[in-house]
Amino acid sequence: MAIMPVGDLTLSSRYRLNDGREIPVLGLGMWELGRGRAAVRAVRDALEVGYRLFDTAKAYGNERELGDAVRSDGVPRDRIYVTTKLWNDDHGYEPALRAFDRSLGELGLDYVDLYLIHWPGPGLRSETWKALQQVQADGRARSIGVSNYTIRHLEELLAESPVVPAVNQIEVSPFLYRADLLDFCRRHGIVVEAYSPLTRGRRLRDPRLREMGAKYGRTPAQILIRWALQHGLVVIPKSSRRKRQEENARVFDFELSPPDMAWLDGLGEDSRPR
Repeated sequence: MAIMPVGDLTLSSRYRLNDGREIPVLGLGMWELGRGRAAVRAVRDALEVGYRLFDTAKAYGNERELGDAVRSDGVPRDRIYVTTKLWNDDHGYEPALRAFDRSLGELGLDYVDLYLIHWPGPGLRSETWKALQQVQADGRARSIGVSNYTIRHLEELLAESPVVPAVNQIEVSPFLYRADLLDFCRRHGIVVEAYSPLTRGRRLRDPRLREMGAKYGRTPAQILIRWALQHGLVVIPKSSRRKRQEENARVFDFELSPPDMAWLDGLGEDSRPR
């Protein structure tokens, strides 16, 4: 997987996927972003700041809001990267096709840039993946991938299908540094997209992060996002506030030193909610 030197990254940078398409390096996660006017406003603010990647899902309940914002904004559709996901009760070939149709209808768009299996549901994963291949072949999903897949799930998929996921979206932060899984994805040409890179806000007051932020003149959130970028990840922090969106995007004019990257790697622990 070819990844450009991290020092060359900007908010407009994109990584090339294994299907030949490209994905922005930084985007807006829409989990718990809300619904209605507030969600539409958050997306419009992010577009004005310069974000081009937006990550929603059936389970988030705001596909329609994302579509409304995309259609009403002045940014050309082909410059906006829209991701949505198939939920757990829609696994299976025909159910997955119907679920995709519903999501596309909610978005009000002709296609999505990336369609993901949200979780590796039991039993029907292979049939679901075949459905995603079909919507990609139809041109209605430009790229397809998975989310929350472990090495075991990926090995199973790769053994059953010649089509390699373009993306595996997983939770990653220095407190959940999943080095083995990241390495597996890189070796197989799968771009890793990091959700909850800010630890859902739980660790932003960690004194170790605050000390690191003070060293670089940055906020803890900026340190966390920069760490993920320097690991070659696509990063999708969530914020409904424009000020925070702007803060999260100001991560391309500094670089963490190798010793500091290694120190942050060493914070690893399983901090996911039980």
